Amino acid sequence: MPNFQIPEKIKIDEDVKQERFGRFILEPLERGFGITTGNALRRVLLSSIPGAAVTALRIEGVLHEFSTIEGVIEDVTLIILNLKKVRVRLANSKPIKLTLKLQGPADITAGMLSGGNPNVEIMNPDQHIMTIEEEKNLTLELWIGRGRGFFTAENNKTADAPLDTIWIDSIFSPIVKVNYFVEKLQSGVKENLEKLILEVTTDGTMSPQDAVSYSSKLLADHLKPFFALQSNDVIEPEQQIDEDKMRIRKQLMRSIDELELSVRSYNCLQAAEIKTIADLVSKEENEMLRFKNFGRKSLNELIEKLDELGLRFGMDISEYVKDVNKK
Repeated sequence: MPNFQIPEKIKIDEDVKQERFGRFILEPLERGFGITTGNALRRVLLSSIPGAAVTALRIEGVLHEFSTIEGVIEDVTLIILNLKKVRVRLANSKPIKLTLKLQGPADITAGMLSGGNPNVEIMNPDQHIMTIEEEKNLTLELWIGRGRGFFTAENNKTADAPLDTIWIDSIFSPIVKVNYFVEKLQSGVKENLEKLILEVTTDGTMSPQDAVSYSSKLLADHLKPFFALQSNDVIEPEQQIDEDKMRIRKQLMRSIDELELSVRSYNCLQAAEIKTIADLVSKEENEMLRFKNFGRKSLNELIEKLDELGLRFGMDISEYVKDVNKK
């Protein structure tokens, strides 16, 4: 089974971090795992994160959604469209009914809909709902529920609601937009590594960090049943990483005598007091060219030898030799 490079932690790009936007960087990843991970997370983020939305309304004197209201500029259909745009956060999981007494003339916005209820927070309070032109009173009832994804008006219906209840389509997802990019990563240990850049925009009812954490856990929970298929001879990821480090450490501790170099290259390394492969990969290429009698031909020879071992010049070898130094 191949040795996989497993990322240990995720980085949050603090330069672009906002309340409703986050950029997350996961590295290093083996080739192909960037698009695999990014696509899976994107699909879960867009389809499966729970949220809250307006599910129904009642307006005094209105029997159906194709009505008009005397003294109100917008018809009921346009009011419904405006209510669909309201982004709301509920403090608990139970549906909430809000009863609002509106008095005109007034410009009614989403911020007025909570009615002072401590369990309801409107995230876009400036969203326009309707304009009452005349001096009149209007009673508006709203139902706010929780769900995930998209519910049609038919999905939202309940049997015990009043007959003049107008059910509306609801978008519960707090996710506004998800993008991901995969970039090639230059590594000192292995080639063909990549990094995943995930960008998440929310409506403010959930932070981007919480959304990514929730979707990752949900995805992992769906994969857990497959873990039971593991046989005793399957290597755990942690064991793979340890074995990879041990392999590289053994290579670094080898003498340059084992590289089977040309006489000219070997003599140059001896003169520079480079005894082991660890000594060699710690040097930069331009540093090697400064050694006496060491030219481009010798450098190319060494680059090829190191490439065969999965190594290169300019490596940070502290991770692989620190335990040896302690001993």
